[in-house]
Amino acid sequence: MSGVWMFNKNGVMRLVENPYNQSSGDSSDSTSSGGSQQQRMRRKILLHLPTSEVVSSYGSLERILKGLGWERYYYGDNADHLLQFHKKTSIDLISLPRDFSKFNSIHMYDIVVKNPNVFHVRDM
Repeated sequence: MSGVWMFNKNGVMRLVENPYNQSSGDSSDSTSSGGSQQQRMRRKILLHLPTSEVVSSYGSLERILKGLGWERYYYGDNADHLLQFHKKTSIDLISLPRDFSKFNSIHMYDIVVKNPNVFHVRDM
């Protein structure tokens, strides 16, 4: 079972199996943010603020992170399917899927939180 949980105006939650098949004129569905489903489903990008560079590969991300003092972390049970970075000055660890096509907004926000004022997540 897959889909999106939606809130009706009366606060009751229901599962919408395929939100793109719903008619856009249905006013019974409303989300707490008030935005349309399509806006929430937009692809996200990770932006490096000092250079305005969009991170489009792990090579560019690794170069930026190294400049910020992050180092590759090769230890642990997940080393074969994760790319990991750590900073000697903190206990933080950034864990990313080895396949860049699986890099998503959750990973982007993790990077943003651990590097304040350096990265920003934006809608594409």
